Amino acid sequence: MSTRKPPLHETHLQSGADFTDFGGWDMPVSFDSIQTEHAAVRDSAGIFDVSHMGEVTVGGPDATELTNRLTTNDVTELDPGDAQYACILSEDGTIIDDTVVYFQPDGEEYLFVPNAGNDEAMADRWTDHAATHDLEATVTNRTGELGMFAVQGPDAVEAVQKAAADPLEDVSRFSARDTTINGADCLAARTGYTGEDGFELIFDADDSEAVWDAFDDMQACGLGARDTLRLEAGLLLSGQDFHVEDEPRTPYEARLGFVVDDSKSFFVGQAALQDVADPDEVLIGLELDERAVPRHGYPILHDGEQVGHVTSGTMSPTLEVPIALGYVDAAYADEETSLAVEVRDRSAAATVVSHRFLQEHRD
Repeated sequence: MSTRKPPLHETHLQSGADFTDFGGWDMPVSFDSIQTEHAAVRDSAGIFDVSHMGEVTVGGPDATELTNRLTTNDVTELDPGDAQYACILSEDGTIIDDTVVYFQPDGEEYLFVPNAGNDEAMADRWTDHAATHDLEATVTNRTGELGMFAVQGPDAVEAVQKAAADPLEDVSRFSARDTTINGADCLAARTGYTGEDGFELIFDADDSEAVWDAFDDMQACGLGARDTLRLEAGLLLSGQDFHVEDEPRTPYEARLGFVVDDSKSFFVGQAALQDVADPDEVLIGLELDERAVPRHGYPILHDGEQVGHVTSGTMSPTLEVPIALGYVDAAYADEETSLAVEVRDRSAAATVVSHRFLQEHRD
């Protein structure tokens, strides 16, 4: 399969951005430095091209039932313009992907956003499930037709409001409103993946340049800063902190039980979850007590014995300490537990902390 490119690929290339392959997409990893871009989002605002994310619409008489059967949260609770975070599970309760589901402001259909490279598989999953269970729904993979930017940071809401033709400051978290930006029709959703306030904007791909230019005085940010920002916020990365084959995890292992609504009559994987509500291994946050950077796959140790492994790690630009997410035996998951990470054949002391690193720092 050929590498996919966002609509503004050439524009980013001409601006001097560095690129990386992510989920089969050639995406900007940085425009300046990761540290500069990270600081802009924490201190003021930055704009990300996240057009590699999938966009799948679901309409028709059974759209609600279909989407409710395939996600862990309860979409019947959504009013037009509302959104919710959810997991998509296999029959055995393992996370296939996580997603945000939007009930479009017009109340006509749902839009859900799979992670990069998963759009086709998730659209097929919805289509196949509808056919198997005789549900009347129209599923359309619109990833190639739409663009998506994220404007994030303490000044992001003010910046988007300044560019938008409609009031947006009163849009609450996990809500969305239709508006126009620089002549382009946009869905403006108060969601994000950085631990900061802001909007994610979805629009026709042909309008990408117009929307991007509306924020031409804002720091452009790539996937490198997006990764350090989301890790500080304790937000999981699909394909790394969970993967249906390489890192199979249930929502309870991944500390995502808050998006599992057991009051629903049925969703795929629900029965399997009833047997694993108290998992043997769970996700933890770690702060290293010395300047050694933990990386994906590094062993987590207790008294020299491996009790888990790192899934994501970095030197936190905000906290200025090494941090990591990983899974350990539940017996070692309590905060303030002393552990270690094996870094290049040596043991680096570490302490279990809340995996919401940024929130704990701010509190």
